[in-house]
Amino acid sequence: MGSDISVHIVTFNSAKDIEACLTAVSKQSYPIHELVIIDNHSTDNTVKCIEKWHRAYSYHRLKVVENSNNIGFAAAHNQAIRLTNTNYCLILNPDVELTPNYIKNTIGVLKNDETLGSVTGKLYRDLKNEIIDSTGIVIKKNRRSFDRGAGEKDVGQWEKLTDIFGASGAAAIYNRKMINDIMVSGQFFDEDFFAYKEDIDVAWRAQIRGWRAKFVPEAIAIHQRGWKDEKKRKEIPLFIRHHSYINRYYMIIKNDKAFFLFLHGPIIIFYELMSFIYAIIIERELLAAWSRAIRIFPSMYLKRKFIQSKQLKSTKEIYRFFKGLW
Repeated sequence: MGSDISVHIVTFNSAKDIEACLTAVSKQSYPIHELVIIDNHSTDNTVKCIEKWHRAYSYHRLKVVENSNNIGFAAAHNQAIRLTNTNYCLILNPDVELTPNYIKNTIGVLKNDETLGSVTGKLYRDLKNEIIDSTGIVIKKNRRSFDRGAGEKDVGQWEKLTDIFGASGAAAIYNRKMINDIMVSGQFFDEDFFAYKEDIDVAWRAQIRGWRAKFVPEAIAIHQRGWKDEKKRKEIPLFIRHHSYINRYYMIIKNDKAFFLFLHGPIIIFYELMSFIYAIIIERELLAAWSRAIRIFPSMYLKRKFIQSKQLKSTKEIYRFFKGLW
């Protein structure tokens, strides 16, 4: 049986997670054409762990690229996309463990609907206690985005095949046709984002171009959630906090509509006021991110012109996903 999917993993100091992640990939019931790992210059034993796993499993379609510096999550995944030519790409975090039928259950849905650009499954933060990590992306009227169902106990409320705003980049399968369709200057993930919210930006651009996304409840994975739950914010490198903070504004500049910015204006203004007060009192160093944002504003504006000129979906249909005030 031939395969039409490649699995892409970007690692950076992922030694504690990567072997379990790769073992789960190797046990997939659906055949995988190629497994591509881009290591962003890890300083721990990540690469040695990958080599150890490869010796144990002799995975025959493994390609490992070791970057000489950390180019970021977005750029590294673009690198992996360029190295493959499969019809579908699974973008997978190294701290995710797939159950054996994850790919089979998601790709089956994707293949049966040509309007679908992406799918994701049910990710558990704690499988034993059935605590949800993500069932897709939701976006609020104040332009904050969240993992749908995050932190909730699964009591059967997430059992329906559902249209969603977008797939979480922790374990998303993307249609290559959509990847090529929404690229801007040859980039699927916007490399100005470096890390965080790049999957939300992709989801928004895909909506503009008329691509749909679905949540598939039968596809199960475990996501050992990253820094937000494991560390205090002050322990996170400042440049990462800068990106997490400023990338939301990049999304708005590129993808938002003036009418809906005006319509949701009171909610947005209130959130911005609260955000500014928080930054001034708690994390004043975040505000330094605006210096770079101002420098790259012209390029963001050019991206906006390109994205908006390619709109295929009605604005009303796009903004039906913008629900809730906070």
